[in-house]
Amino acid sequence: MDAITYSDLRRNLKAYMDKVYNDYEPLIISRKNSENVVLLSVREYNSLIETDYLLKNEANAAHLIKSIEQHRAGKIQKHELLEDE
Repeated sequence: MDAITYSDLRRNLKAYMDKVYNDYEPLIISRKNSENVVLLSVREYNSLIETDYLLKNEANAAHLIKSIEQHRAGKIQKHELLEDE
């Protein structure tokens, strides 16, 4: 994750916003006398919020982890979708 100064961000705001969006990569903005902040696209923000929501439920988190492990082990099945009649 790249880091830039607040002053650099001000000078090149549009370019950095485009970079964050196009690269799917957050950007750390360092500030001299305050805590640093992170700039990220709304797409990435929504993804983080959704992941947090899904993992808050212990049973759901366990099911997701098991599914990921099965996928990594090659234990997957392909199914055709049913069409509405």
